[in-house]
Amino acid sequence: MAAPALSTPFQPYVYQSPQAACVPFQILGGEAQIVQIMLKFQEKILAKPGSMCYMSGMIQMENILPPENAGVNVWQLVFGRSPNNTMFTNVGTQDGYIGIAAPSLSRILPIDLAMFGGEIMCQPDAYLCSINDVAVVPTIMRRARTGIFGGEGFLMHKLTGQGLAFIAVGGSIVQKNLAQGEVIIVEAGCVIAMTTSIDMQIRHLGGMRRTVFGMAGSYAAHLTGPGVVFIQSLPFHRLASKIARSVAAPSLRDNPRFLVHVAVSLLVVYVIVLYLLILTEI
Repeated sequence: MAAPALSTPFQPYVYQSPQAACVPFQILGGEAQIVQIMLKFQEKILAKPGSMCYMSGMIQMENILPPENAGVNVWQLVFGRSPNNTMFTNVGTQDGYIGIAAPSLSRILPIDLAMFGGEIMCQPDAYLCSINDVAVVPTIMRRARTGIFGGEGFLMHKLTGQGLAFIAVGGSIVQKNLAQGEVIIVEAGCVIAMTTSIDMQIRHLGGMRRTVFGMAGSYAAHLTGPGVVFIQSLPFHRLASKIARSVAAPSLRDNPRFLVHVAVSLLVVYVIVLYLLILTEI
């Protein structure tokens, strides 16, 4: 029996733009995916800086400052994000390709903005790249408490235009189509993208004890339709916090001396309390 093939022929999706231009692309991989986009002569794509994984020799890379980002440099610097983007252009006479990789264990979701009224909101770190006429504008949510309590929802990216955008989604993807007045409650970090027609409010869940002790899910986004919302099952901050806790606080099995330290501490406390009681009786 022949061994299973390790690669498959390039069978791309074909994106038909409103300008009648066809751009083939293929999403590769399982968990940490790559979107491979074919570019003809003088075709361009806009991508997040540092997202390029590989490209053919005729692709030229250039860092640019889009006009829509010229007035929001302060907000970008405050939140530690560069307002610059990277433009990739095929300057060769033959067709070229470029591979854009997700920054973590993420799946890549293509979104045709023309199907959502020409604009959509997404998490700042979700945007990867776009084809044709797509502007990426950092936007402050109307409700300041979204940033105070929700964290991820304070600064969003608004994608506008009639092109195709690719965003990175952690874990699995769920799309919910909300009717007029329909409400769905989602953990704040799980809202990866939504249409601008959706009204989002961040509300507190549970008692103060959950907040004080940093329990996950203390705040959730109440989304009211009409509109479409995309939900991710594994936000990056949740994965990062799990890894950080496992590194900072190893298990007792991995650190048996911790039990000795606890026993000695309890013994010292017991002796001190007993000594104080004896002195009190005397």
